[in-house]
Amino acid sequence: MKKFTIIIATLVVAVVCLAGTSKARAEGCEALSAKEKKIIPIAAFTASGDMQKLETALSEGLDSGLTVNEIKEILVHAYAYAGFPRALNGINTFMAVMDKRKEQGIKDNIGKQATAMAAEFDKTAYGHKTRNALVGRDVSKRTSGYPVFTPIIDQFLVEHLFADIFYRDVLSHQQRELATISILAAMTGTEPQLKAHLRVSMNAGLGKTQLEDYISVLRQDVSVESAEKATAVLNDLLGISPPENQAKSVKVIKKEQPTKASADYFTGHVTVESRFSAEIPESYRGGIVNFESGARTAWHTHPFGQTLIVTSGRGLVQSEGEAVQEILPGDVVWIPADERHWHGAAPDSPMSHVAISAPRNGLTVQWLEHVNDEQYGY
Repeated sequence: MKKFTIIIATLVVAVVCLAGTSKARAEGCEALSAKEKKIIPIAAFTASGDMQKLETALSEGLDSGLTVNEIKEILVHAYAYAGFPRALNGINTFMAVMDKRKEQGIKDNIGKQATAMAAEFDKTAYGHKTRNALVGRDVSKRTSGYPVFTPIIDQFLVEHLFADIFYRDVLSHQQRELATISILAAMTGTEPQLKAHLRVSMNAGLGKTQLEDYISVLRQDVSVESAEKATAVLNDLLGISPPENQAKSVKVIKKEQPTKASADYFTGHVTVESRFSAEIPESYRGGIVNFESGARTAWHTHPFGQTLIVTSGRGLVQSEGEAVQEILPGDVVWIPADERHWHGAAPDSPMSHVAISAPRNGLTVQWLEHVNDEQYGY
């Protein structure tokens, strides 16, 4: 992506409900439900292979109302787009999450089973009908492209993906497309498929507010890269480009609800809010991090270093092998590139800071082991 080619998602998708290309689309302008939003990170982290983040997303999905069988269906659906290895890794991670929740005495809603397919069911006819409806035109008799070059792959798509899988009614077709565009946004080299499935998702009923939610959840819970990719592809799909003076426009990112930081990388209660990033790819990113008393990060490093700006409370920061330093409101902390360090609140005071860092190959941080109580002692 070139500089300033990304349009704010709320502006881009505003035209979707106005397009009026289908009744389904017009009726799809409701917000995603809490549990539908949780489909997005589950599908995305399954596809990207980030099992640590997937574990958190699975638990949050169950807590938000997704049933056990709905999550199983997301993971099964993922194999058609991300492959068996990623899907099986996701299923094994879900099994571990379920075991842990059972030990904690949590009883999750199993949910309904998929309706069984009759023995005489015509999968070819159903698959063609389903795909034609999703695509928005009859593509059952292609005379060029991959169906002609490799007919068997088209047969697999029709009879297995759009019949065997899409027939399973644990998830709606709209929810399956939400999972699909989340998977494709999280993978590399899938822009053509993402563009096609964003179009299909609109045919399936996803509209303005739902696509806004989709991109917002990608940005907040998955990654800035996946959100920017989805936004750019959607821009291209809708034929929208920024005006010449886009670079001169003021962009305001409204404060969002704080999200709880992962226990894999933080000790104690920590929330993150007001995430931001530069419009220039591979430039700075950041957010406001709030630590309750005694909370802190794990040891970690940043490829290009990090800047912290303390906004409230009293905190602590330490580079490995050096003394713990106190940080107060107005203090600015610079951490060098690849320096092992941690930071957090003092034992008797909460602390908030703005954290700013830049990515290398898409990653801004390398998480290491937790800071134990002896190391934290102050």
